[in-house]
Amino acid sequence: MAQAKTLTERELKRLLDLMRGRKHAMRDRIMLLMTTWAGMRVGEVAAVMVGDVRDVTGEVREEVLLSKNQTKGSQARTVFLSKKLRDEIAKYLIACSPIADDKPLFYTQKRSGFTANTLT
Repeated sequence: MAQAKTLTERELKRLLDLMRGRKHAMRDRIMLLMTTWAGMRVGEVAAVMVGDVRDVTGEVREEVLLSKNQTKGSQARTVFLSKKLRDEIAKYLIACSPIADDKPLFYTQKRSGFTANTLT
């Protein structure tokens, strides 16, 4: 099986520029950045809950612990979030606030959260 293409910095910047001004630009931006900056799979991004990225003080965690139900291959894993990505997520959480910790981080218009199939 061939490896997925990795975006160059120029391609990522262009894609982020194209997203700007769209109805759900902030949400889509964070989802894309989680895949490129943190190396998360689409299914993992769809499965992330607010409580996975936010600690009890309301700050964005430095690492996300994904349960075996949230990952491919049914093995739990830890995803590290860079300072840049944590800042982006913090802005998103402020814009969407208040969201309960047991809710999906990313919402849809028709239901409360995405699935791996609805993101692909």
